[in-house]
Order: sequence, then structure tokens, then C-alpha cells
Amino acid sequence: MSQSAKTRVLTGITTTGTPHLGNYIGAIKPAIEASQDPNVQSFYFLADYHALIKCPDPKRVQESRLEIAATWLALGLDTDNAIFYRQSDIHEIPELMWMLSCVCAKGLMNRAHAYKAAVAENEEAENQDADKGITMGLFGYPVLMAADILMFNANKVPVGRDQIQHIEMARDIAGRFNHLYKGQHFALPDAVVDDKVPLLNGLDGRKMSKSYDNTIPLFVAEKKLQKLVRKIKTNSLEPGEPKDPDSCTLFQIYSAFATSEETASLRDLYAAGIGWGDAKNQLFDYLNAQLSAPRERYNELMADPAHIEAVLQKGAERAREEATQTMDRLRAAVGLGRFV
Repeated sequence: MSQSAKTRVLTGITTTGTPHLGNYIGAIKPAIEASQDPNVQSFYFLADYHALIKCPDPKRVQESRLEIAATWLALGLDTDNAIFYRQSDIHEIPELMWMLSCVCAKGLMNRAHAYKAAVAENEEAENQDADKGITMGLFGYPVLMAADILMFNANKVPVGRDQIQHIEMARDIAGRFNHLYKGQHFALPDAVVDDKVPLLNGLDGRKMSKSYDNTIPLFVAEKKLQKLVRKIKTNSLEPGEPKDPDSCTLFQIYSAFATSEETASLRDLYAAGIGWGDAKNQLFDYLNAQLSAPRERYNELMADPAHIEAVLQKGAERAREEATQTMDRLRAAVGLGRFV
């Protein structure tokens, strides 16, 4: 199958934190499986321009870029089939963002969830300026996301439900551009939401998120992993008392990694009244066995940033080969082409 005939799938991850178990189950694992599908042309990128919107700490952004790249590679991302790159290495993306900004209605950006939430926070605090502390980065980042997607004419963009609006905005902007400049310059992307992928809970029972400081990092050292699993919140039921697996964070995390047979076996133990200490030991032992080999590979990669850099540069070359051709066509379409 030719590259152009393949379904195009694009996934980005913002480089502001350390990958955790929730990231793996929700985004990384399904994306890596897709990267190994010969019928799919996958684009995976480190969304480091996006990171600047909410993280003004250069050291953290730099560390996160390395950690996330090492994580994807350690878990088996197929960089021969997939194109793996840093957003900031593709200089055509901010150029496309400007072109898209010039056809994007401000009213569309006014409706963006993140912007509306920031305005609502200011109004709740009774600030005279409803836009206090809101940067143009925060206001316009759906346009940057549209540029990420439309640059490579992605057909499908796997996202959580909270991101569907951004894909709809990308479709609106692409349609407006196509209409104004009289051509099918961009494919209209579709959001892909997999309701079968669980949202993992964190140490405190809320959704696992770095904003709640309740995460379990994916490749934390063995002793630290054990310590974190032991901190997972449970109820006061004693050993011997039946327990509800469907309301238990320990069971939820275990079942996200385990086979259906292993999950059914643990469910029986809950019905029989497994003690919380034993349940935590089972989860730790299972996670540690699953993650030990990729953790070792991750540590090797973190100690060899030159290798990661080489992989990303190779991916950037492949991405820019297409991006430069796309931008040549788009410059001509808007009247910015060469004279001869």
C-alpha cells in the first residue's frame, strides 16, 4: 500500500510532565499498537510548543521532552513505520498556524473550553479584567493544534472527550481555508474516542493527573513503585469481608494491565474478602513484572540522549520532507508563492 493511500493517524503529547500509568493506558499503549500497523501512516510528536503555554520552566520542558521520547521508544514505538518528531523541529508548523489564524474567526476561539474556563475563573475572583493572566498562547492554541493536524492531512486524531472540540475547530478552520482559497487544500480530520480505554484513578481515587499530584510515574524505580502502590486509597473493610472491585482503584489499575482471565481471578478474590495489603501486593507484583523490561530500556535511553536526538532528527527529516512540499503549495494558494 502506498504511503498516500494509508489512513493517517496523528497523536501528540504535551511535554510538561513525566509519563504516568494513566498516560500509558489512555494514549501511549493504543498509539504504539497503531504504529505497528502497516495499513496506517502514524505521526507521533512531542508537543513542545504547546508546553510553553502553561509551563514557563525551561528545565522542566527540556526534562519532559527527554522523558517522554525515552518512554515511547522504550515501549516499542515503531519509528520505521511511524514518523516520530518534535513539534519545534518542524518550522513550517508555526508558519501554517499564522495562515490558519488569518482565516479563523475570533468568535470561534472565544468558545474554546480552556479560554472560557480561564475567563470564568477571573469573573469568579471578581477581577475587573476578565482576560487577566490569559496569554495569546492560551487563547490561540486550538489554531496551533489545527496546524499540527492539517500540516499532515491527518484523517484520524485519537483524543479524550475533552479534546473533541479542538478537532471540530480544526475542521471548521480547514473548511474555511478550503472555501476562501478555492481548493481541497486540507482533509477534514475526525476525532477518534475509544470509550473502551479506561481513565485510571490516581492515589487519592480521583482521575490520575499531574494537576492533582496523584500519579504513579510509569518507570519509577521498583522500591518507589511499591511505596506508591501502598499509598493508594482504600476503604476500611477488614480481611475476610467481601469487597467491591468496581469501586476500587487497585482493581481498576490491575484490570487495565491484566488479561481478562487474570482480572476474573482477582474479582473472585475480592468476593472472597482479600485483604487490602494482599491486594496492593498483587498489584505491585503485577505492575513490576510488566514494566521491568521497558523500565530497563528506558533507563538506558535516558543515559544516552544522543541516541534519542538522532531518532528525533531522523523523524524530523521525514516530517519536514512532507511539510516543505505542503507549505510550497499553500504559499502559492494564498499568493505568497515565488515569482518565477
